[in-house]
Amino acid sequence: MNLAAIYHRPESEYAYLYTATDLHIRLRTGLNDIEKVSVISGDPYDTPGGVWHQEAAVEMLASLKTDTHQYWQATLHAPHNRLNYGFILTDFSGQSIFYGDQGFEAVPEASPSAQDSETNLMGSNAYFKMPYFQEIDRFKAPEWVKQTIWYQIFPERFANGDQTNDNEGTLPWQPDDHPSRDAFYGGDLRGIIDHLDHLVALGVNGIYLNPIFEAPSNHKYDTQNYFEIDPHFGSKLEFKELVDTAHEKGIKIMLDAVFNHIGDESPQWQDVLKNGQASQYADWFHVRKWPATYTPTDNFEEARDATYETFAFTPHMPKLNTANPEVQAYLLEIGTYWIREFGIDAWRIDVANEVDHHFWKRFYKAVTALNPDFYVLGEIWTSAQAWLNGDEFNGVMNYAFTGSMVDYFARRKITAEKMVSNLNTQLMLNRDQTNQMMFNLLDSHDAPRILSIAKGNKAVVKQLYTFMFLQAGTPDIYYGSEYGMTGEQDPDNRKPMVWEPDKQDQDMYHFMQALIQLRKDHLQVIVGGDLSWDVTGDTIRFTRKLGNTTIFACFNASAESYQLDKGVGDSLFHNGYQDETLQPNGFLVSLIDKSGCKKS
Repeated sequence: MNLAAIYHRPESEYAYLYTATDLHIRLRTGLNDIEKVSVISGDPYDTPGGVWHQEAAVEMLASLKTDTHQYWQATLHAPHNRLNYGFILTDFSGQSIFYGDQGFEAVPEASPSAQDSETNLMGSNAYFKMPYFQEIDRFKAPEWVKQTIWYQIFPERFANGDQTNDNEGTLPWQPDDHPSRDAFYGGDLRGIIDHLDHLVALGVNGIYLNPIFEAPSNHKYDTQNYFEIDPHFGSKLEFKELVDTAHEKGIKIMLDAVFNHIGDESPQWQDVLKNGQASQYADWFHVRKWPATYTPTDNFEEARDATYETFAFTPHMPKLNTANPEVQAYLLEIGTYWIREFGIDAWRIDVANEVDHHFWKRFYKAVTALNPDFYVLGEIWTSAQAWLNGDEFNGVMNYAFTGSMVDYFARRKITAEKMVSNLNTQLMLNRDQTNQMMFNLLDSHDAPRILSIAKGNKAVVKQLYTFMFLQAGTPDIYYGSEYGMTGEQDPDNRKPMVWEPDKQDQDMYHFMQALIQLRKDHLQVIVGGDLSWDVTGDTIRFTRKLGNTTIFACFNASAESYQLDKGVGDSLFHNGYQDETLQPNGFLVSLIDKSGCKKS
């Protein structure tokens, strides 16, 4: 028995309240090392319940695997909202051991006698503890997020609805252009309002907007004034119209908050440049040496000798000191203002992991005080457990999770086994309700478009979107992907939206429309169903089971055809599937009784 691989941590993603009365328990063991696990539990103050009885043990389910570990799970209940619990592990040779808060020890013998002190462990420190089921500490997941299909809009490139607010030098709307970094095409809020029915017809019910506040750039991540809409995008009246109209059509609105840094044309930074250490805003920033300067270079966006902290090495984005109470108050007012005055439903937090936890705890408390169902999404590209304990963010942009899908299906950099191992690793880092809040995406304004990554192979893109839409997190579509738009790395991934019908890929549009409907029709089992995998070569099969409903999915990423066994059930959604044969880059999603795949 590999004791070093066995792990559990109380009051974490290994032991947490899923609902007010359900305690989810996880245990990690070595891969192919343990045959079965039981969890024994009881109330520490209930003497008869404090004696271990064999019949009271709950057998744990062997759930997800990685390339090194097996995870086990169980659900426990407590009539008095408190539990002591420990694990009985048995390996394939029949050897058993007890694992609790003090480590490993011999398995206590079951005893009917409450007077037997050797088996009455419930009052001792041998057991892990959930001292009390504190509902206030439970990770709260806004239910509406599970039901949301997001659509990310880069406002400057979606639609030009009002040419009277165009920037000087605005270019003609050409979807085939390869934009320069500083190009303007005139996209605005009116253009978004004018095309809300397009999103409704597609099935979208959530819009994520890149920054819309006053700033000199086209991307607006160099904020000049957080309390004003950029005049080239429109006005507050138009934004209010956008939010209200979207809400009438069942669409939520998420804005982009850039609180790690501010633009160098902001009045606060301009005051620092003018008055130096005497500026009232001197402590709003991280100035290492006065005066705050840098040496301009041919690369306008980079200066490595700046005497102040910046976002990356960008001298035009000085980093805010969010430990300063004045900065905190300023940013908290921004965060709550757009909720109070305009009724937005969510914030996406830019560069979230470079801001201190203390501030994010205050931010989460402030915004949820106004709307308990408010969604706070952090931009964090790697695992983010420290931010996902229920008092900072509801979820993060799930690059670490979906990146493995892209690496397998589109880039062909990893094996199917490695992809599944990576996905399971990420799932086991978080509570189940946290995984349901994660923002799943294949591309964005920060990454090449997925059709370009797939080298124009639309079958691969359809595979990827279908695979992603069958995962628990809330899925996102980057504007134009429903029409097969392409684009390499920033700024090429920010082309003007294609609105000319003769340039739109209608087949991709109808595919995305049907895929969105598939997720909506089977949301509960997709989001809450138990997941199991079966990988053979480049054929990936998985099921999600909830109650009496099971969804089966099979994806063939190989260059060969595969024959599916009979009895895979009624097809719900497929591509490259006919006469029980799955073509290369094909997939099938069905409701089943039993399933399988085999090479033809």
